[in-house]
Amino acid sequence: MDSFSTLIRTASHEQHVAAETSTFMSDLLGGRLGVEAYARYTEQLWFVYEALEGAAGRLASDPVAGPFVRPELFRLAALERDLAHLRGPGWRTGCTALPATEEYAARVRECAEGWPGGYLAHHYTRYLGDLSGGQIIRDRAERTWGFERKGDGVRFYVFEEIANPAAFKRGYREQLDAVNADDLEKQRIVTECKRAFALNTAVFRELGEEFPLSA
Repeated sequence: MDSFSTLIRTASHEQHVAAETSTFMSDLLGGRLGVEAYARYTEQLWFVYEALEGAAGRLASDPVAGPFVRPELFRLAALERDLAHLRGPGWRTGCTALPATEEYAARVRECAEGWPGGYLAHHYTRYLGDLSGGQIIRDRAERTWGFERKGDGVRFYVFEEIANPAAFKRGYREQLDAVNADDLEKQRIVTECKRAFALNTAVFRELGEEFPLSA
């Protein structure tokens, strides 16, 4: 029988591909959109991570989610530095969440408050995705808009406290395999992973509507 980490990875594969190949992300990575679109995307990330990390302290001692709450993953401070660079010191005043982002952040909070297994699903889809595909975004952003390598503007993608991302991801998956949950709960977590990808894809869709490429 497949391990839990394998189940999660394969169950969400189709949605993962859909998220990565969304029109907005393709246009952004293809250099067809301006830095404003990148800044707007970064704003949306801030709302999601604010929900994720705002609950981290409360869940640190939880038997299911607790082992995954690792300060070296936290992204909020890096996002805030990026936004200050992109938008200026008053970035918070004009920072707004798209409806899809509001729904995404609300679901993360809902899980954090009442279902640690669901929180874990969102934790996995965000952080492991950022450690992997996020590096492609950083590289393209540096080349397209001239950000300093691993500097302000792309700090969100730089995990300074994780020296070996491949080893970290391996350890994370081992923790998933050892998670304190029965088979039914594991299945619910897998389903929530799919939901997390769908919520993320909805954000991309709305960003795409806000930044359509002129024909």
